[in-house]
Amino acid sequence: MSDTPPSEAPGGQPGQPDGPPGQHPGHGQQPPPYGQPPPYGQPPPQPPYGQPPPQPPYGQAPPYGPPPYGQAPPHGQQPPYAPYPGYGPPGYGPPGYGPYPGYGQYAGYGQPPAPGPGGIPLRPLAVGEILSGTFTSIRQNPAATLGLSVILLTIYGVASTAFSFLLRHDFRQLNVAPGQTLTNAQAHQLLSRLASDVPSVAPATVGIIALDVIIELVLTGLLTVVIGRGVLGRKLSMGEAWQLGLPRLPAILGAIITAGVLVLLPWAVVAALVVALLLLHVPAAAVAVGILGCIAAFCLSVWLSIMFSLAVPVVVLERQRPWAALRRSWGLVGRSFWRVLGILLLAAIIVVIAGLVLQVPFGFLEALAGGSGGVLGLAGTSTIAGAVIAAAGSIVAGAVTRPISAGVTVLLYLDMRMRKEGLDLALQNAAAGQQMTGDEFETVWRPPAGGQGPAAVAPRW
Repeated sequence: MSDTPPSEAPGGQPGQPDGPPGQHPGHGQQPPPYGQPPPYGQPPPQPPYGQPPPQPPYGQAPPYGPPPYGQAPPHGQQPPYAPYPGYGPPGYGPPGYGPYPGYGQYAGYGQPPAPGPGGIPLRPLAVGEILSGTFTSIRQNPAATLGLSVILLTIYGVASTAFSFLLRHDFRQLNVAPGQTLTNAQAHQLLSRLASDVPSVAPATVGIIALDVIIELVLTGLLTVVIGRGVLGRKLSMGEAWQLGLPRLPAILGAIITAGVLVLLPWAVVAALVVALLLLHVPAAAVAVGILGCIAAFCLSVWLSIMFSLAVPVVVLERQRPWAALRRSWGLVGRSFWRVLGILLLAAIIVVIAGLVLQVPFGFLEALAGGSGGVLGLAGTSTIAGAVIAAAGSIVAGAVTRPISAGVTVLLYLDMRMRKEGLDLALQNAAAGQQMTGDEFETVWRPPAGGQGPAAVAPRW
C-alpha cells in the first residue's frame, strides 16, 4: 500500500482524480462540498452505504439533480435524466404529451387525443371502445335508434300476435290442456285441421315471414345509416333515416341472400354426398361422410358468416352493390378473422343476456294476467292481456338489442377500415376546419379496383 498522497501520485495533478475524466474519484480523494456540482464528466458524490444523502436547508432545492416531484426545472434547463427534449417524468416536455391520458394524450399512441365528433374517437378502437361506443351512439340519438326499432317491431308484434291467436283457435279445438303433450292422434288431427285451413293459414304464414324479412331489412338499413352518420357527428331524424336508408334496401337484400346461399352451400354439398352414397348402397360410408361433413360444413359456415359480416355496412355506407360488398367485406375481415369473431360473439352474448333480462318482468306480468306461452305459444292460455304483455316484452327487448347488434357491426367495420386503410387519417383531415357531411365513408377514400388499400398506408393490426 503506497503512502503517496493523491496530489503527488504519478501521472496525476493536484486537485484532479486519477485516471481519465468521467471515472469515479481515486482512492482517498474527497468529493466536492454539497451544493457545488462535480467536475465535468463525473457523477455527483454518493453518501456512504447505509446513510441517507444530506438534505438542503428547508425550502431550498438541491443545486443539481432532479427537482422535487411536480416542479419544473429552471428555465432553459433539462433534467439530467431526460437526454431528449420532451421526455421525462410528469411535468416535463411539451404540454399534452404526459404519460397518462389525463394530460391530453391517449395512452399507447404518443399523440394528442383523436377527434371524436360523434363521441367515438376516430382512431383504431379497442374491444371495450367498440362496445361502449355502441351505447354512446344509441344514447346520443335515441329517437332514430330506439324509436325506429319500437315502431317497426310494434308493427311486427301486432301481426305476429294476431297470427298466434289464429293458430291457437285451431289448437284449442283439440281440447288439449295447457302444457299437455300431444298424442299421435291429436297431432294428426291438428295437421289435418291446418291442412283444411290452408286457404286462410298459408297466406297468413307467408305474410308473417315476408313481414319479418322486410322489418329486419328496414331496421338493419336504417340503424346502419343512423349509427354510421352518428360516428361522424351527424344526428339524423327519423325522416332523414328513412330517406337515406330505404334506397339501399334492395342491395341489402341481395347481399344477405347471396351470403346466405354461400353459407348454406357446404351443407348442400354434404347432403348431396350422403344421398349419393345411400343410393349406391354404401350406408357406412354415408354415415362417415355425414358426420365428418357436418363438422366441416359447420366450420365453413361460421368462417363464411364472419367473412361476410361487414357486407351490410359496406352496402349502406359505401353504396356498393351486393357482390362488391361481399368482396369488400372479405378484404376487410381478412387476417383479422379471430378478432372479428371474438367481438361478434361477445356482442351476441350481451344481446342474448340483455334480451332475457328485459323479458323477465314481462313474463312475470304475463303469468299474473293469466297468460302462459306454452310450447311455441300454442298450448298456453289465450287471454288477451297475457298475449299483449308478451308482445310488449318482445318489442321492448328487440328495440334495445337490435341497435346494439347494428352498432357493434358498424363500429367493427369502421375499426377495420381505420386499421387497414388509414381511414382515421382521412377522416381527421376531412374534419379539420369543417363539419362532416356524413358521406365521408364513401367520398374521402375510395378503394381501388383491386380491393386493396393504398400502398402508402401501412396496416395497423
